Amino acid sequence: MQYQIIPVTPFQQNCTIFWCDETLRAAVVDPGGDIDKLIAFITEKKLNLAKVLLTHAHIDHAGATQAMVDHFGVPIEGPHIEDQFWIDLIPEQKQRFGFSHAEAFKTDRWLEQGDKVHFGNIELEVYFCPGHTPGHVVFFHRPSKLAQVGDVLFRGSVGRTDFPRGDSATLIKSIKENLFPLGDDVRFIPGHGPMGTFGEERIHNPYVGEGVR
Repeated sequence: MQYQIIPVTPFQQNCTIFWCDETLRAAVVDPGGDIDKLIAFITEKKLNLAKVLLTHAHIDHAGATQAMVDHFGVPIEGPHIEDQFWIDLIPEQKQRFGFSHAEAFKTDRWLEQGDKVHFGNIELEVYFCPGHTPGHVVFFHRPSKLAQVGDVLFRGSVGRTDFPRGDSATLIKSIKENLFPLGDDVRFIPGHGPMGTFGEERIHNPYVGEGVR
């Protein structure tokens, strides 16, 4: 599997395109905006987009979802059903944050703990990690030990929980019980900022590291 991180929107959200080397079938994770950038990359690499995957439904992660579907005619998978209310709020988020293009959408498949998503010969495992939003999920590619964690975990930080239906204790539980057990050598792509490893965060993160009580 190969991947490319493409920062989008004024929030510099890490949209990621994953693709299968053998089939060139691809998935775009969290297309928040700047759809022209995403289309250009997919076209340049001669990829065949199979689906849109969503970690959660904040506008910087999901704002261009419907535009991608309209352009490529692909299904949407994710997030968890508990984020439906955030999807419904996209028009309000659009006005609040000044996004020029963003629409509500209807997902084709809600995701839950233990689900799998596929494109080409690639399988991603789904982990339900609420806290930042109530319906946040994480995607994990076990063969390459790579996780797309959205806004659950960052290098040296964790996701905000001061949004509606966010919860700090739930977020910490999600990280400690669902992410860290995957292994210290797992690399993760956060929703914003640079990549890291679970091992580094497990030891040194000031919110969930070993020294935090």
